[in-house]
Amino acid sequence: MCGILASCACPNVGPYTTATALGSSPSAEQLEQNLLSGLEYIKHRGPDGNNTWISDDGQVGLGHCRLSINDLSARGTQPLHSDDGNIHAIVNGEIYDYDRLREHCASDHGYKFASESDSELVIALYKIYGSPGLFEHLRGEFAFVIFDNRPDVARIIAGRDRFGIKPLVWAIVDGRVLLASEAKALLGMGWKPEWDVKGITNCHWLVNDATIFKGVKKLMPGHWMGISKDQGIQIHKYWDAQYPDKRIKDPRSIDEMVEGTRELLVDSIRMRLRADVPVGVYLSGGIDSSAVVGIVTDLVRKENLKLGSEITDRVSCFSIQFEKESGYDESGIADRTSEWLGVNCHKLLMREDDLAKEFVSAAYHFEHHHMDLNAVAKQALSEFTRSHGVKVVLTGEGSDEHFCGYPSFAAEFLREPDMSLPDSPLAADSQLRQGLCDTAQAEIDAVWRPQVVKSVPGAPVPDFRSSTMADRLLAWQPMKKVYAPWVHEHYESAGWDSTKALMDAHPADVQRNMRERWHPSNTGMYLWNKSILINVVLACQGDRSEMTNSIEGRTPFLDHHLAEYVNNLPPSVKISYTPLETDNQKTAPQSAFQHLTEKWILREASKPFITDELYNRRKVTFWAPSKWPKEGSLQKMFTELLTKEAVENLGFVNYDVVEKALAKAFGEDADLPSFRIVCYTGNWVAISKQFGVRRALSEHVDWA
Repeated sequence: MCGILASCACPNVGPYTTATALGSSPSAEQLEQNLLSGLEYIKHRGPDGNNTWISDDGQVGLGHCRLSINDLSARGTQPLHSDDGNIHAIVNGEIYDYDRLREHCASDHGYKFASESDSELVIALYKIYGSPGLFEHLRGEFAFVIFDNRPDVARIIAGRDRFGIKPLVWAIVDGRVLLASEAKALLGMGWKPEWDVKGITNCHWLVNDATIFKGVKKLMPGHWMGISKDQGIQIHKYWDAQYPDKRIKDPRSIDEMVEGTRELLVDSIRMRLRADVPVGVYLSGGIDSSAVVGIVTDLVRKENLKLGSEITDRVSCFSIQFEKESGYDESGIADRTSEWLGVNCHKLLMREDDLAKEFVSAAYHFEHHHMDLNAVAKQALSEFTRSHGVKVVLTGEGSDEHFCGYPSFAAEFLREPDMSLPDSPLAADSQLRQGLCDTAQAEIDAVWRPQVVKSVPGAPVPDFRSSTMADRLLAWQPMKKVYAPWVHEHYESAGWDSTKALMDAHPADVQRNMRERWHPSNTGMYLWNKSILINVVLACQGDRSEMTNSIEGRTPFLDHHLAEYVNNLPPSVKISYTPLETDNQKTAPQSAFQHLTEKWILREASKPFITDELYNRRKVTFWAPSKWPKEGSLQKMFTELLTKEAVENLGFVNYDVVEKALAKAFGEDADLPSFRIVCYTGNWVAISKQFGVRRALSEHVDWA
């Protein structure tokens, strides 16, 4: 686990190259100073030391700041070097299945390891299999940069894990390709930040490889980048989610599916307990984190597994507690779960003052806007966890995204019959299914309507779906009215269609699968996982909130062996239909969700490890409160932050809209859309001040 930063001379060819010449290369001494300066910006990712390596010709530099998790000795120091000295690498993250992979590399291929670090597996597997071959063997969360200095190869390889758990961004600055864990590291390398106004306003930051900064791109999950003198910069996909043909019946029994899910989940959690430091677990009131805690407890007690570096049967859990009157407090059910399991539950009481104090720091670390305070609370939780001496936590992220956990997936599930289980009630009764679909859609629309960013009138409907999932995703996009008049003037003539941007983010073969092959619930999860999961759940509420305080988050639900198995399960075992026992079965329910049990197969797989209360509990999404008092610490913080001068200095935001939102965002009659405008703009202003972002003007924007 660490922060990584790499620099290499930019080849003068390739579709991603914007430089027309290499530019002057800095001296080795200057390049080292630049790398050290960049690492200073991300030292929170690795406070246990930093190091650099520069090639003899000064064309490539690698920098690394270390958070020691496995092999705490000096032998685990990075950058890493192959046993023959020709391949050099920096690695962020964790590689699992360590013992088997190490034995395979050493015994079958004669690789000589220099350390006990799991990161060294990346360089060993690359030497043996090259790229993309090594990705078939990598299991875990990772981002890395490899410099292969063999004369017949001479190239840079950068890769990112399948789901985007670990970040990796890149840019071309002064004739050099820079890659880093976070964009702020580029500041030490001479990067001058500017807003990507088109990327922000047309949703590119959420749906493709753009960031909110002009010229800074994400390496997308499941992709790798090759950089060489002959081929320039090329980006390739090595993995993508796949789903079964919706027309083919699944031959497996339900019991077989439940057992398969349980075995893979337990195996995933078992692998993630390995560390040379203490390991804890985040615990909320939901089934996801509770199942993880339950399985961890079972493993350490029945199999005598170490919990990281500790031999104990008392698992340490960490929870957020909001004040009772907020309506968002789940500490009661977390208490009952921890008591039933006999684990230690450490609770952080989140008050308004705490959120106000954390907000600006959170914006700086997240590096893009967020519509509420959820991630701010998660950042405070990671600080609380670190104060208890814990460096590694297991989390429940990624479960809803694969087990159809969010309410938005229900309408997609009901949109078509599930012919993989043709005897299921909803597949056999189209009238019942359609009635429930209409009811569920109306309920979801009522919840999201105030936040939905509609396409322009008459804009084409994306041809990959006949659903409203695109509207659900675009609800995370700031309302159009917040933008400055000159932004609106452009879109009035050019067309403002974020839905088209969402469609264009997916290649033709994926769109074809969405139209013809995948069940709508699988299409919905795919779209969500390629946008919200990457850029909100795993970024703001995952890696960035954790690594701010030097905490490594491990996500067992995003083990790709488990995810691939779950992706191939019938939709009807993820969302289960149950008839209501009423006098009149024809009577429409008050809610479609009375009939539906989300994550049904996860409940069955986890049943031995969780309480009956959790087994029977409906999904409750983690939210921080969005109603706060007038003249409280949050309103005061936002009022001081969102001055006319500060907002107008952004260049692309309409201060009049922000001023009105500030007036309506707090108090008993607080307006939720106004509160979200305040949060979005507050993030931009905080980032602008801390990054020194140049004011955006119309002439700065490349609208092409």
